[in-house]
Amino acid sequence: MEKLRKIFLFYYEGFRGMTVGKTLWTIILIKLFIMFAVLRIFFFQPALLGTDEEKADKVRENLITTKP
Repeated sequence: MEKLRKIFLFYYEGFRGMTVGKTLWTIILIKLFIMFAVLRIFFFQPALLGTDEEKADKVRENLITTKP
């Protein structure tokens, strides 16, 4: 348990003492938000839409048909 505390304090002190690093981490977090939230909305639409029966039919169709 003491080892985990030392690791935590090491990173805590390191991040607390940063000046330029805080700005870089802010940029990284904004980019991650854009990648996972915004791009998902526009490019990764859900494949299964409709009622439960329509979803089941689509899954069944994809399982039965083989693509070369």
